[in-house]
Amino acid sequence: MRTLKFLLVKEFKQIFRNKSLLPMIFMMPIIQLLVLPLAADFEIKNINISIVDHDRSEYSNDLINAVTSSGYFQLVSFGDSYQAAMNEIELDASDLILEIPSHFEQNLIKDGAQQVFIAVNAINGTKAGLGASYLNSIIQNFNQNIMVDAIASGNAAPLKNIEVVSLNWFNPNMNYKIFMVPAILVLLVTMVGAYMCSLNIVKEKEVGTIEQINVTPIKKHLYILGKMIPFLVIGIFIFTIGFFVVARLVYQIVPLGNLFLLYGYLFLFLVALLGFGLLISTYSQTQQQAMSIAFFFMMVFILMSGLFTPIESMPEWAKYIAYSNPVTYFIEVMRMVVLKGSMLKNITNHIYVMIGFAIFFNTWAVMNYRKTS
Repeated sequence: MRTLKFLLVKEFKQIFRNKSLLPMIFMMPIIQLLVLPLAADFEIKNINISIVDHDRSEYSNDLINAVTSSGYFQLVSFGDSYQAAMNEIELDASDLILEIPSHFEQNLIKDGAQQVFIAVNAINGTKAGLGASYLNSIIQNFNQNIMVDAIASGNAAPLKNIEVVSLNWFNPNMNYKIFMVPAILVLLVTMVGAYMCSLNIVKEKEVGTIEQINVTPIKKHLYILGKMIPFLVIGIFIFTIGFFVVARLVYQIVPLGNLFLLYGYLFLFLVALLGFGLLISTYSQTQQQAMSIAFFFMMVFILMSGLFTPIESMPEWAKYIAYSNPVTYFIEVMRMVVLKGSMLKNITNHIYVMIGFAIFFNTWAVMNYRKTS
């Protein structure tokens, strides 16, 4: 243990002597946690729309007012030329076209049915899909209001409607920040742990100080522990600052679950992640190599963790990659414990999986580290 103690003292001194490293470790995650949840929002607003109205009736005006007052759309152009509206799409000035046909009001009153035409610029698939969905919903509400008015005036027979009442569990107000902040905090801890730890051994290779360590009788597992424990402490510190200072004070996120359970899983996650970072450093000869490898895996971790895209909607081959990703499990645990108040029995499988990751990566890192070249 004395050997490990001296190694830890050395590592902490090296970390705190590096003036460029300290802002990256402590300041960048806090700033990112303040900014990213405000920008990473799936609710799309300010969708540009061009409206072509061939009817110019009271009903068409009501429909246009319903669209423009919804808060989701910005009216770019209004007229009676479809080609002019299409030119707006070709110039990327408009995202959707709503074309209201002639005799729109007349057919609604006479026949009780009428079609409108929607054209969508699908270059941005997410924006196009949500924009079309918003517009369809507005048109359905408009149609329902017309039916209600017709029934009230005695011009139509009463309809038996099924009333649907939605109850949003765990996030009643559908506040997107409550859903995103815990997951983004996981990614920030992941980035600090993976990047910083992967550069640790490599830096000593470049400077040459690792040769002095290699000629000593220090065991490989003690050397790996000496590299891991400082970043384990730093990772827990960053998580604590982000969780209690930023998430709680700025976004008013109060965890419903047990904090000791959350920190226990954080410990397992950091052990697994830092083992992965150390494994990268044992294969790299330069910091540039380590950064490139870590960046490649970080992109996979972020995009296939279920943060932005539900895993259930991925193809089968992608699901295997997602569930081979330790970040996936920690994001799920964060959301379960913080938002749902899940208990130990609810995350038992996640714990077993993370223990497996920790044993696998750290054993591989210890076995792959060579004291002789």
